[in-house]
Amino acid sequence: MKCKCGKKAVIFRKYEGVYLCKTCFCNSIEKKVKRTVRQNKMIEPDDRIAFGLSGGKDSSAVLHLMHKIISPRKDMEFFAFTIDEGIKGYREHSIKIAKDLCKRLGVEHRVYTYKEMFGNTLDQKLKNVKKDDIQTTCSYCGVARRYALNKISRDLKATKLCVGHNLDDETQSILMNYMRGDMAKASRLGAITNYSTNKKGGGSFVPRIKPLREIPEKETALYAILNGLEVQEDECPYASGIRFTVRDFLNKMESSHPGMKFSVLETFDRLLPIMRSFIETQNMKIRLCKNCGEPSSEEVCNLCKMWS
Repeated sequence: MKCKCGKKAVIFRKYEGVYLCKTCFCNSIEKKVKRTVRQNKMIEPDDRIAFGLSGGKDSSAVLHLMHKIISPRKDMEFFAFTIDEGIKGYREHSIKIAKDLCKRLGVEHRVYTYKEMFGNTLDQKLKNVKKDDIQTTCSYCGVARRYALNKISRDLKATKLCVGHNLDDETQSILMNYMRGDMAKASRLGAITNYSTNKKGGGSFVPRIKPLREIPEKETALYAILNGLEVQEDECPYASGIRFTVRDFLNKMESSHPGMKFSVLETFDRLLPIMRSFIETQNMKIRLCKNCGEPSSEEVCNLCKMWS
């Protein structure tokens, strides 16, 4: 099949009913990302933007795309860092990919490890977890990763943290919070998260920006391939939990009803201001953990509970 421009198509967008060639597809992705960044005011003069770079398709694609937007500007800085959880036989490859991409783009890059930050690698930590522990392996890693992403970004004086969350990631998180009835967590989603703690001083949140939140996961992968980005394709050996059930459900719905994921996102975005306003009235603001001083929704943060 051919694109509307006459060239051979590389993708059929079922939700739009159009075939696109390589050039038209890549241009459409870049146009969407620029619009998302502009409409949500994700970047501003004097920003110092940190990129959480895992070496996977999403974080590599967002760095590549944002590099095109930011690098011509002289009024902001940016850098990337990778977190090494300590998963033997898995993370080593992606770290090399991340380093190579940053070298290719001329972007400063650093690597931080769970071992240095928390005293154990993820492999070591999970060996000590009791078999009847109700937490999933993804829970241990996710809590530590979110903590590390924020703390590293803040310590390096970043004003924004750019992550590679795509449409699939965002809609999965939306449904998971609905299912759990966790309105507080749901209120902290969105194109840009910028919320403060009840107390002054100590730890604080670095606002997160998500330029890919309107790009389907499969399109992010195709964009990375067409632009010659080497990415890690292997799934984490510890991957588990409810997110994967929700992922399969959403994919099935999208297959039967093209555009369903966009509908979920658009509906959520209309409800988000109401949810945030409600959370404000309930005095459910983020506080500081009494142990480590980092932001937490409870008196003691999950990192201290699970990794101490």
